[in-house]
Amino acid sequence: MARGLLYALAGAAIGAVAARAAYTAFTRSAPRADEKEPGRWTRTNHRGEPITLLEGPAFVAGSGVAAALAPGLPPRVRLAALLAGVGSGALGAYDDLYGTTKSKGFKGHLTALGRGEVTSGAVKILGIGATGLGAAALVSRGPVDTLVNGATIAGTANLANLFDLRPGRAIKVGLLTGGPLLAASLFRDAPLTAALAAVPLGAAAALLPDDLGERAMLGDAGANALGALLGLAAVTKLGRRGRFVLLGTVAALTAASEKVSFTKVIAGNPVLNRLDMLGRRPVDAV
Repeated sequence: MARGLLYALAGAAIGAVAARAAYTAFTRSAPRADEKEPGRWTRTNHRGEPITLLEGPAFVAGSGVAAALAPGLPPRVRLAALLAGVGSGALGAYDDLYGTTKSKGFKGHLTALGRGEVTSGAVKILGIGATGLGAAALVSRGPVDTLVNGATIAGTANLANLFDLRPGRAIKVGLLTGGPLLAASLFRDAPLTAALAAVPLGAAAALLPDDLGERAMLGDAGANALGALLGLAAVTKLGRRGRFVLLGTVAALTAASEKVSFTKVIAGNPVLNRLDMLGRRPVDAV
C-alpha cells in the first residue's frame, strides 16, 4: 500500500501542477472570452455567457505529462495511457473546433455516416475507438480482452463527454467514479492502477475551480481524455466479469442518453442535484 500511495501522490501532483501550468499558459496567450472577437476556443455556456474551452487542452497536456513522468508505470502501460489520453483528447479537440450541431449524439453521427456524410463527430467516434483498441492492446491478454477493454476505454471516453453540460459536472463524475477505484487500488495493493487513476484525477481536480466558476469547461477534448484514462485504469484493475459489467453499464447509459436528458434526471433527484450544484453559482444567478 505504501508504494501505491507514493505512486498515486506523485502522479496526482504531477498532473495537477502540469494541468495548471498548461491552463495558465494557454489562457494567457489566448484572447479573453468576453472580447468582441474572442477566438476559436470560446463558446457560449448554458447561461448564454462566453466561456473558454482551453481547460480541455490543459487537461490533456497535464495528464499527458503526468502519464509520461509519473513513477510506477511500466513502459507499455505508460504508452497506453498516452495513447488513450492524448489520442482521445486530440480527437475531441478536433470536434470542439470543427464540429457542428447538424448531427447530434452517437446515433446521429453514425446515421449520417451511413448516408455517406462524414461528420466531425463520426471522425471522433471512429478515432477514439481506434485509440481505445490501441491502448487496450498494450495492457490486454488475447483478442477478447483487447476488444472488451478497447470498447470500455472508448465507451468511457464518450460517456464522460455526455456529462460535460453543466459547470464541474464531468469532473465531479470523474472524481466520484475514479476516487473509489483509486482507493480500492491502494487497499488491495495494486500500485499500477493507483498510479493510472491518480494521473487524471490530479489534473481534473486542479482545473475544477475554473470549471465551477464558469470561466472554462473541459469540452470534448478534456472530457474524452478524462473518461478514456479512467476507463484504462479500470480495465487494469477489474477481472473479466467486472469488465463486462462495466462495459454493459457504459453501453446502457450511452443508449439511455439518446432518449433521456441526464440534466433533467439530475435536476429531478434531490441528492444528485445537490451534488451537481455543489460549488456552483445558483441557477438563477446572473
